[in-house]
Amino acid sequence: MDTVLMMIKLLGGLAMFLYGMEIMGDGLKQGSGNTLKKVLGKLTQNVFLGLLTGTLVTAVIQSSTATIVLTVGLIGAGILNLRQAVSIVLGANIGTTVTAQIIRLMDIDSSGGSILVFFKPDTLAPVALIIGIICVMFIKKESSKNVGMIALGFGILFMGLLGMTDAVEPLSDSPEFANMLGYFSNMPLLGIVTGLVFTVIVQSSSAMVGILQALSSTGVMTFELVYPIIMGINLGTCVTTALVCSIGSSKDAKRTGIVHIVFNTIGTILFMIVMSLLRKVGFMPDLWEGIVDSGGIADFQTIFNLVTAIVLLPFTGLLVKIACAIVKDDKEEEGEKYQELAALDSKLMMTPPLALAEANKIAVNMAQLAQKNIERSLKQFEAYEAEITEKINTSEDKLDCFTDKTDNYLIELSSHIKSVNDKRLHSMLMQCIRDIERIGDYATNFDELAKKKAVTDVQFSEIAKKEFAIISDAVNEILRLTIEAMTDENDYIARRIEPLEEVIDDMVLLLKNRHTDRLCDGICSINGGLIFMDVLTYLERTADQCSSIAMLLLGKNNDEISQNHHLYMQELHASTDQSYLAEQENRRAQYLTPLKELK
Repeated sequence: MDTVLMMIKLLGGLAMFLYGMEIMGDGLKQGSGNTLKKVLGKLTQNVFLGLLTGTLVTAVIQSSTATIVLTVGLIGAGILNLRQAVSIVLGANIGTTVTAQIIRLMDIDSSGGSILVFFKPDTLAPVALIIGIICVMFIKKESSKNVGMIALGFGILFMGLLGMTDAVEPLSDSPEFANMLGYFSNMPLLGIVTGLVFTVIVQSSSAMVGILQALSSTGVMTFELVYPIIMGINLGTCVTTALVCSIGSSKDAKRTGIVHIVFNTIGTILFMIVMSLLRKVGFMPDLWEGIVDSGGIADFQTIFNLVTAIVLLPFTGLLVKIACAIVKDDKEEEGEKYQELAALDSKLMMTPPLALAEANKIAVNMAQLAQKNIERSLKQFEAYEAEITEKINTSEDKLDCFTDKTDNYLIELSSHIKSVNDKRLHSMLMQCIRDIERIGDYATNFDELAKKKAVTDVQFSEIAKKEFAIISDAVNEILRLTIEAMTDENDYIARRIEPLEEVIDDMVLLLKNRHTDRLCDGICSINGGLIFMDVLTYLERTADQCSSIAMLLLGKNNDEISQNHHLYMQELHASTDQSYLAEQENRRAQYLTPLKELK
């Protein structure tokens, strides 16, 4: 009965430990998501920088598996190549030791009323929980909520650790436990297998090391028993990683998982050889049978991963070759129809800012495709070519595919998004891709009208051709500004779109009136007049979509705009804002005035 109760307490403590790590990791990811995006996005070919990046990122998100899965997503997005990923994997193993170094606070001696008593887990845990609950429940700022989640996770983690420590305390007087430890001490290979199996079950190397550190409080754990288990734990975590990397991933993603296994296996073999030789030659005889505490466990795990990474860092090229030899390229395998869509990897969803950044790149790519199609289709009115129509239709198919894939990706991503800023960007992208798709549709409308004009042998009058050229330039300019604002996330450029859209509206109204007069005077044919009127309508709608995108971009950081676009537009059109009026006047001089002067 006592054993059953002990196991319940131990597993309960482990559950709290794992949940605390999860909460703390989520808070850290949400609070540093943009920083992670910049750090990983600017990674260079320098393997040392990759090692450092892997270490820091893992220290932040508290999981080497999460870092490697994230790296796999970045490979699919084309941000990282395999060699860069290998260096991150090496660093991830070092970063995961940070948790164990924090847990060593259990060893602090606070006797004599020392101030160090405040750093003991039994004091630090409730303090962290108090701070966390205040930040989450009583302070409404987004940044405070992230801090609160980190503090809550930290407190729950230590409460779980204390629970595990209390659960195993009776084992210090158990002869059965002592006999079992002696059996493990004589069989290092069994220790490795045990560490591996339990890590695969728990799926957290930090949790397994935490359990070891809790068991060390019994005062009967020796170094010769502990070090093989730690190496087994490192092997166990890469099995989980390899399984995740192999599911629905590219060849390079699978190779990343292989590299992790090869790296940890080589490190374990080398260390076992070195440790056996050191023991055989009598190096530090008191070390092997000496009692180890949580600090000693943390130190050995750090030394093991750090030394292994430093030794194998110069051989990253060889590790890549080994992985490529195991996972060979399949020449007959068909790749993604549109390689850009590989960036929308579900593995990036564990860090929403990165996933949103990739979705934003796809949206910009879509806008560029739509702009190119508009340019092609408008030139079709000068001299229609069937080959250009094929290019327009191919790009339109690509746009439709991008829209469907991105829309589905953003819907799936929505359940992972927690921060207010990420929710705003997500909402903006969901609406923005629809506006871009419509712009692409207008390009096909232009092309169909150009084909109709060519088939029916309709000719625009000379004055109509000049008018068409001027308004086409204005629409191409508003498309260029829209793409620039999206690419740079630049509010200043976004604010320049609406004044130009108003001028285009005035141009369309002027040209429709003029063209009606020409129809009445018999200067233009009825068929030519209808085509020209339809062209003007679609040009105006193209500008309207650009205006809608601009409002979405401005509303991303402004609640007043995002909650009521229509009211904002009314106030903007009726405003006396000098910068707005100056931009509008410049655009009138650039496009509307030359249009009025045409004879």
